[in-house]
Amino acid sequence: MGKYILAIDQGTTGTTAMVFDTALQSKGKATIEFPQYFPVPGQVEHDLAEIWNTVGLAVNQALAEGGVRPTEIAAIGITNQRETTCLWHRDRAGTPVGRAIVWQDRRTAADCEKLKQRKLAPWVHKKTGLFLDPYFSATKIAWMLRNLSGVRRLAESGKIAFGTIDSYLLYRITGKHRTDVTNASRTLLMNIKSCEWDKDLLKLFKVPEALLPEIFPSSVEYGTTRGFLNFPDGVPVTGLIGDQQAALFGQACFSRGSSKCTYGTGAFAMLNTGPKPIFSKNKMVTTVAWKLGGKPQYALEGSAFIAGAGVQWLRDGLGILESSSQVEELALSVDSSGGVLFVPALAGLGAPHWIPSGTGMI
Repeated sequence: MGKYILAIDQGTTGTTAMVFDTALQSKGKATIEFPQYFPVPGQVEHDLAEIWNTVGLAVNQALAEGGVRPTEIAAIGITNQRETTCLWHRDRAGTPVGRAIVWQDRRTAADCEKLKQRKLAPWVHKKTGLFLDPYFSATKIAWMLRNLSGVRRLAESGKIAFGTIDSYLLYRITGKHRTDVTNASRTLLMNIKSCEWDKDLLKLFKVPEALLPEIFPSSVEYGTTRGFLNFPDGVPVTGLIGDQQAALFGQACFSRGSSKCTYGTGAFAMLNTGPKPIFSKNKMVTTVAWKLGGKPQYALEGSAFIAGAGVQWLRDGLGILESSSQVEELALSVDSSGGVLFVPALAGLGAPHWIPSGTGMI
């Protein structure tokens, strides 16, 4: 029996791997960044092969830093950037079908607007707890099925798979096509009360059910390693959970009314609302916080799409930083901004406005 836990955090701009001992003390950690692709303004894509490569590099470096052998790992947990939409062939290598469409991507804003004009937004919100916004996965899946040659035929015949990043990594590590309830709750395809794929929503977005992973609680045995790096076959993957829900749990917000706000690529405030979904009057998202055993725990969430990504833009886009760590020193070097404000709506505006066409302004 292994004595360490491997955690993989696959984020929007990088992949982090950490190794913990049984006292939950970190033994090794590594983060590997990967490229962002912007085909046109408002579109953001990731290369799944590059993401998979960063997973291998980060895991191997974290193990090496901790002096831990793969044979000493008892279990693996995965947390991930949510909503990012992946399609892949059901072969052993999980060969990607095009690039993944990232949660920040705005290309389906017009599709969402057409559905709003049909007065479908309240119905969708009641079923899913979400809003008709390109942030979520369903319209991204529909776009890929519509625009990638031959993909709909492959989807309907069950030859390709859809998943968020957790599901893709699980497939590559174990060969199983599964997801957890927190990630499924961000697709616009899961019924927020039953925690199952909703046939009415699948029909609305024209998504074949054969494309979808099985939905599981947030902590079960999802599968075991099969040809993963230098790991022996049979190491169980026992945790899948979306990154913000993982942060809520990690900050010990176990009781109703407890909340957190974390700052990564975006900033996300999340409030534990207990065992029943509560629907916001102020355009907060209703989501599953986690499911351990029988009943799910729910949360309200306010999403600001750009936080740390704004710092990255100052570094890579505007070129006024050499490294992200310089931003604090630069900010403190002046007494005032002189009335100049930067609105970092580089991926539209999230809660409470939900304006996909919102843009950055100075």
